[in-house]
Amino acid sequence: MDVLKAIQSRRSIRAYDSREVEEDKLMRVLESGRLSPSAGNRQERRFIIIRDANTRKLLCEAAGNQRFVAEAPVVIAACSVEKEYVMSCGQLAYPIDTAIAVDHMTLQAVEEGLGTCWIGAFDEKKVKEILQIPDDVRVVSLLPLGYPSTAPQSKPRKSLDEIVLWEKWSN
Repeated sequence: MDVLKAIQSRRSIRAYDSREVEEDKLMRVLESGRLSPSAGNRQERRFIIIRDANTRKLLCEAAGNQRFVAEAPVVIAACSVEKEYVMSCGQLAYPIDTAIAVDHMTLQAVEEGLGTCWIGAFDEKKVKEILQIPDDVRVVSLLPLGYPSTAPQSKPRKSLDEIVLWEKWSN
């Protein structure tokens, strides 16, 4: 599959079947996150793999009872161990770097026939308690991973004419 095809095929999956994710597929998803770029090559991302059903249930509660968080056979907690580094453009690096890694993983998941759903709606304090994450580490996202039990339709996207500006900002 080419990259554009993976991007076109990716959906936010909110219903998973009970089939386990094979170890080799999980490792390729994780490898894609490991290989992602980071500001200054700092590689501050860390990924906690959660397979335990009870822990996934607790994470589901910490994520506002989004049931598919508990339903997915794997949840990946994407974290950053460095939260202070600011790039020369003035942006904090950790949320961007971690987001790039998670996006690489979502695309590799498509290649593997797996589904994901980026979760940013969660109580970080509760997630840290559940997963015993130190206070100085940030949890950027939760990523359920598994085989989709449904195939959602694509959502409309704006056209390139609506989002691309050439040479300068103009209306």
